[in-house]
Amino acid sequence: MEETKLFLITYFAALLGVVPPGLVNMSVAKTCVQRGKKDGMFVAVGASIVVLFQALIAILLAKYIFNNPFVQNILLRTGLVIFILMMVYFFVMAQRKRKQVEVSDTTGAKSILKGMAVAALNIFPIPYFCAIGAALNVGGNVDYHIFQILIFILAASLGTFSTLYFYVIFFIRIEEKAVFFSKYSNYFMAILMLILVIITLFRIFY
Repeated sequence: MEETKLFLITYFAALLGVVPPGLVNMSVAKTCVQRGKKDGMFVAVGASIVVLFQALIAILLAKYIFNNPFVQNILLRTGLVIFILMMVYFFVMAQRKRKQVEVSDTTGAKSILKGMAVAALNIFPIPYFCAIGAALNVGGNVDYHIFQILIFILAASLGTFSTLYFYVIFFIRIEEKAVFFSKYSNYFMAILMLILVIITLFRIFY
């Protein structure tokens, strides 16, 4: 019963956590309109694989991170540097002259690696899953077993993939707007990175 509760709460928390436009889901959407549904799905799979490891790190370090403000600040400052670099990258890419986008297939392995790389740059799932683990008392004073950890990370990964799958389906339905989306997606991603920089700065100083 407790295992079922753990799975359902973690699954829906992960599912809802990816709903707002963010680095990973917008990368999935951008891949869909540029290269098609298949590549978008592979990117989603790659990102979900990385979430397995992020959730594992989060659940093992939950208690330590919450009791150690220094570690929390290090994670936030690392994320700040990454978001600034990515903001500059997307802005530069947006300024480059674009030709009309043609949908072309790439190998599944490359798309999976792309999804893994994008998800690895997004460090916010780690503190997010730490909070979930602490709320469930999985990383607290309870002496949990490996089975509970496996349930937690599996639910986190499946919840993330479910939302990314919905993004794939949704953006394929507006395929006729692919050129418009591709033209302005880098601007959107740059703005998103700027927002994340502001949020991270606020969390560091306040």
